[in-house]
Amino acid sequence: MLEAQRSNSPASLVDVIDRILDKGLIINADITVSIAGIELLGISLRASVASFETAAKYGLSFPAGTDFNKPAWDNAIVEKETCPQCGKTVPVEELLNESCPWCGWVSAKANGRNMLDDGSRA
Repeated sequence: MLEAQRSNSPASLVDVIDRILDKGLIINADITVSIAGIELLGISLRASVASFETAAKYGLSFPAGTDFNKPAWDNAIVEKETCPQCGKTVPVEELLNESCPWCGWVSAKANGRNMLDDGSRA
């Protein structure tokens, strides 16, 4: 269960959307209209907003006819890790063997491959 966090710094719209897609947003609402104890109208609303990755991670159901052979689904099932410098989620292989595409952070493993025998960079 995620707890609400308060931040003093203002968030941009991009930050808010990124957080919603990363963590997911689920809305459950039950609305009833009744007169004199007799229910006249009942509405149940279930909505979720999340990235493919988040939806797959939490087992949210996908709409009928969803094509799981799309690049978005392939990207969602790739193992990912959080970059230690910027905190963005990056595929593990890319983060360890190359660098973070968001901030340019380079792992020790990738940094070691870029070194020549004399200790200078390639």
